[in-house]
Amino acid sequence: MRFLFVHQNFPGQFLHLVRHLHAQGEHEIVFISEANEGALPGVRRVLYRQDRAVSQNTHPSLRELEMGLIRAEAVARAAQTLKGLGYTPDIIIGHHGWGELLNIVDVFPTTPILGYFEFFYHTDRNDVDFDPEFPPRPDLFPNVRVKNAINLLALNLNQYGQTPTLFQKSTYPDWAQNRISLLREGVNLDLCAPEPAIFERDVAIGPHVIRPQDKLITFVARNLEPYRGFHSFMRALPRILAERPDARVVLIGGDGTSYGAPPPVEAGSWRNVFLNEVASRLDLDRVHFMGKVDYDIFRTALKRSDAHVYLTYPFVASWSLREAMATGCAIVGSQTASVEEFVTDRHNGLLAPFLEPDRIADSILEILEDRNLAAKLRQGARHFAEAELSLDGYLANYDALIGSIVN
Repeated sequence: MRFLFVHQNFPGQFLHLVRHLHAQGEHEIVFISEANEGALPGVRRVLYRQDRAVSQNTHPSLRELEMGLIRAEAVARAAQTLKGLGYTPDIIIGHHGWGELLNIVDVFPTTPILGYFEFFYHTDRNDVDFDPEFPPRPDLFPNVRVKNAINLLALNLNQYGQTPTLFQKSTYPDWAQNRISLLREGVNLDLCAPEPAIFERDVAIGPHVIRPQDKLITFVARNLEPYRGFHSFMRALPRILAERPDARVVLIGGDGTSYGAPPPVEAGSWRNVFLNEVASRLDLDRVHFMGKVDYDIFRTALKRSDAHVYLTYPFVASWSLREAMATGCAIVGSQTASVEEFVTDRHNGLLAPFLEPDRIADSILEILEDRNLAAKLRQGARHFAEAELSLDGYLANYDALIGSIVN
């Protein structure tokens, strides 16, 4: 088959699928994206470039839509060049969030499109107005409604869709959900696997050495920010460290803002904001901010973790939650919709209210104090990953979905 992938940040969500298709040895794979340093064997890159920036005169609520339309035009031009060279794909696979797929249907009108639908925004539920500490700005609701413009244009293509969780599918209008297939994303269960012996020796996590007698608490997010519960976690730490002098804390994540409002300019980062709030009550020698780390350090931290904390607004769940479950971490998760699809309280993790640091601290301390409970949760997390998050199963389901579309 001839596959055409589209994602501005090559390879995006399609790394595992592209590798899988290449390994099958019988496909021609072309990938349209913006320029970056990525490369994969057997993949022909076709680069696109936006011909202009978003106009400063564009209404602020419309700038994301305008950028999507500019990307759509650029991708269509690249696709037209491919077509002129005699390449017509059997299927087009891409991410709808960037608008890149909106015009490609005009270039290849008979080729089916399988688009990744990530999230449909609402003004009255999920992440918007979830956290009373950060009430919505007066202009937020109109912006949120317009933010769905690309989603709605993509749905109007009457093509095929997929999304990785029931929660994400549920965010879409009822009339659209039957067009979106559930395709649970998987992780490499061999790379992300428990390593019981790691608790019996000194372990280096970056420059920090965790000893067998230490209790390690881990927290991971792309960026340390309110959307991922950084403030709730930091407020839970003073009590935890006071009650457990053997506890060490490793936080992995950058100082940028992936979601929501940026921090006050004078603070520089959300890390500074919330660390300053509690620093006088922390033993900072036991709290280690790692920043962004390479994948091996990340995996080592998960393997050695005594309690792994994953918090999020009702929003898209991070890959790190899947990897933590595969690694068999004893997880404390937030009692929010996206996490509850993965973590069942007291079966494969503990759930605590996102906005209640004392309850989060209770759960972490319970795991550190109750070895039998921790062992049960670890086993439950790994079993869930084996049943629901296998990379092999994910790719087999992807093959089946593609086959049902093309054949």
